[in-house]
Amino acid sequence: MHIPVLLKQSIKNLNIKKNGIYIDATFGSGGHSKEILKKIGKKGILYSIDRDPESIKIAKNIKDSRFHIIHGLFSNIHEYCKKYNILKKINGVILDLGISSIQLNNSNRGFSFKNNGPLDMRMNQKIGIPASKWLMKTTQKKIFTILKKYGEERYSKKISVSIIKNRKIKPILYTHQLKKIISKSIPYQKKHSSRRSFQAIRIYLNNELNELKKFLKNVLKILSPNGKLCIISFHSLEDRIVKKFMFKNSRKIPNLPSSIPLTEKELLKINKKKCKLKIYKKIFPNKKEILKNIRSRSAILRIAKLKKK
Repeated sequence: MHIPVLLKQSIKNLNIKKNGIYIDATFGSGGHSKEILKKIGKKGILYSIDRDPESIKIAKNIKDSRFHIIHGLFSNIHEYCKKYNILKKINGVILDLGISSIQLNNSNRGFSFKNNGPLDMRMNQKIGIPASKWLMKTTQKKIFTILKKYGEERYSKKISVSIIKNRKIKPILYTHQLKKIISKSIPYQKKHSSRRSFQAIRIYLNNELNELKKFLKNVLKILSPNGKLCIISFHSLEDRIVKKFMFKNSRKIPNLPSSIPLTEKELLKINKKKCKLKIYKKIFPNKKEILKNIRSRSAILRIAKLKKK
C-alpha cells in the first residue's frame, strides 16, 4: 500500500477552489489526486499525468467526469494545457517527485536493492533500455560520472571499476547482483550502502533532473494569477533545483556580485523583470509521519504562488 508523503500539508497549501482547475503532475498511486477530487466541486476539474503504464491502469479505475488522466511526461505540461485549452487557467499544480511504493515493492521493476529482481529501473518499461543493458555496454568512466553526479557517491571510482570487472565474468542482470558488487566495493559495511548508486542509475536512465528543469521552465506559463505550486522532493539534487528556481523567480534584485557598488534602486533598474513568485516556508514531515512511513524522512515540500501582474 502506498502512503502519500506530506499529503495533508500539500493539499492544504494548494488552497483548493471548488470550481478550480488542478493538475497532479505525478499521479503515482493516486493519493493526491483522490484528495483533490474530494475538495473540488461539480464544476472543478483535475488533470493527472504519469509516464508509468501501471499508474495509468490505476487511474482508469477512477470513474469521475471531473478527472482526466494523461499518459506522458510531466515536463510536457505546457503542451497538455495547450491541447485542453487551459493555459493560464490552472489554479494549482502538485508535483510529487518520489518513487511510489508500488514501484519500489514490485521486484520486476528493479528500483529497490532490497528485493531481488530484473535490473530494470525504467519508469516506463516500454521506452529506453533497462539498467542491466546499460551497465553492460557503457564505459567505466561513464558509470563513475553518473554515480558521482547523481548519487553523490564518494566511492564512485571503486564501484565503477568493480562493475566493469564483474560484468566480464558474468552479466549483471539482477538487483542483488549489483547490490553485492556495490557492497564489496565500499571499505566498510554501511546499512543501505547501495541506495546512492541505485538512485544515481535510476535518475540517469529516466532523465529525471532534466525532466524537472523542463517542467519548471514551463509551469509559470500555465498557472493562473494566484495559482499555487507545491513540489515534494526527496533528495538534495531535486530540492536544489526547485529551491534555485523559486528563489530566482521571487527576487526583484538580480543576482550580482556583492562587490559591485550599486544601490538597491540602481539594481532594480537593471532588472526589468518583475518577481513572479511568492515563496512560502518549506515544510518537513513530522515525527509521527516518519514513524508511519519511513520513506518520508527525506521529503521536503516547497510552496510558491504566482503573483498577479
